Amino acid sequence: MPAPSSRPASSARPIAIGAGVVVAALLLGFASYTATKPTSPREASAGAEVSADGGAHEGTAKLARRDPKDPLAMGRADAPVVMIEYADFLCGYCGQFARETEPELIEKYVKSGVLRIEWRNFPIFGEESEDAARAAWAAGQQGRFWQFHTAAYAEGAKEKGFGKDQLKALAEEAGVLDLDRFAKDLDSEAARAAVSRDEKEAQDLGAASTPSFLINGRPISGAQPLESFGRAIETAQETAEWLGDGAKGDTSAETPSR
Repeated sequence: MPAPSSRPASSARPIAIGAGVVVAALLLGFASYTATKPTSPREASAGAEVSADGGAHEGTAKLARRDPKDPLAMGRADAPVVMIEYADFLCGYCGQFARETEPELIEKYVKSGVLRIEWRNFPIFGEESEDAARAAWAAGQQGRFWQFHTAAYAEGAKEKGFGKDQLKALAEEAGVLDLDRFAKDLDSEAARAAVSRDEKEAQDLGAASTPSFLINGRPISGAQPLESFGRAIETAQETAEWLGDGAKGDTSAETPSR
């Protein structure tokens, strides 16, 4: 879903992370451009996919944090495939992906230990987007990020807006126990810093629409069909196994209930 014109991604300051990031910036930029100019009803409803043929993605693959204590991630820290998701809670296509595609990926790939999903807040639709991002982070501090994610992406949730009362209601629905702490965490400098870090990462990559993804460093733009993600994940898994690049880390991370 394209970013609003009032906040173009081109204003982001480019920061070189390595050659792989430059490649991804070009690919994500192109993907975002094509997502704003669909050429068929299928593209109009789902965005446009970009997958590089060959080429090194070492730089972007290193953006995977693989922190077993990350409350905004699910799946084994040493999974052979990491999908980084840059998304906004006000994004309709992000909601479509969260409701229709992500649960299938979790069931087939996360639970089997193949895939790890790492969320990045990328609020591009203004103040309410940023408030929702910080609220999701705050829910994560009490181990309820994914439950908040499900509640915020439920049918009709974004139409209610993300004002303070609604964010509190979503936190209650997500099972956040200490709502006073939730409110303090939501407005904290730590929350702002965490969201800003994610947002900057997406901007530096050239992402200009949501949702945008990196699968072991390879970009996909838009709420693509399940089959597109499945092919990308399985190709990444085969490549990782062939290269023997499975990351070593804490294998005890569990998939949070949703």
